[in-house]
Amino acid sequence: MSQTVDRALSILPLLAEGPADLGQVADRLGVHKSTALRLLRTLHEHGMVYRQSDQRYRLGARLIALAQEAMENLDIREIAHPHLVRLNEQCGHTVHLAVYEEDEVLYIDKVESRYPVRMYSRIGKPVAITVAAVAKLLLADLPEAERNALADQLDYPMYTARSTPSAPAFLKELERVREQGWATDLGGHEESINCVAAPIRGADGRVVAAMSVSAPNVVVTAEELLTLLPQVRRTADAVSGEYSGRTTGKESV
Repeated sequence: MSQTVDRALSILPLLAEGPADLGQVADRLGVHKSTALRLLRTLHEHGMVYRQSDQRYRLGARLIALAQEAMENLDIREIAHPHLVRLNEQCGHTVHLAVYEEDEVLYIDKVESRYPVRMYSRIGKPVAITVAAVAKLLLADLPEAERNALADQLDYPMYTARSTPSAPAFLKELERVREQGWATDLGGHEESINCVAAPIRGADGRVVAAMSVSAPNVVVTAEELLTLLPQVRRTADAVSGEYSGRTTGKESV
């Protein structure tokens, strides 16, 4: 039975490449056409594949609907939270999770620092979009035309001398973040607060959320905080894997 299930499931990635006829399916599975036909008929009955008028098979609407429903019901906060807690236990600093919604970047989860001196932030509060590390990651993933349009609409308050001063500077920073795959805010919003962040990606590779570690200068220097970047990126990759269904294990330490 397990071999039958394995063969049936092996048909789906083949058809994801495009329609295929019975012979192609049989060849890919290494089975007789009669065996391939039985598998295809079963999948067809459940709406997982569809037989076209040219007798080729493609993925069925039911399978696509199930995938869409599953994605809509995924809760990135629920998936990410245990990982955020573990990272906080390892480094001791404030850990945030943020998403981009309706032209705002919002914190949707937070694990507090164990140190008495910590940054102020609140779940549900928009972040400083032109300087926050999580915002840079989320906006850097937007299509170029959308990035350009958004940059032109934003204000650029100079929170500190290190704040992003203009749309051209912001777009240049987003391009750098897009290329390197991580972001920082080193005193751009508050002189005394530094932050490093990494993206969380869905099955299609797009950034669905961003997570960060933040700490005041009096607790750890910017240089010391940057040494945590590999750890932050591993945690983000672990969340990405679980969210997209690639893995279910804990992140590497």
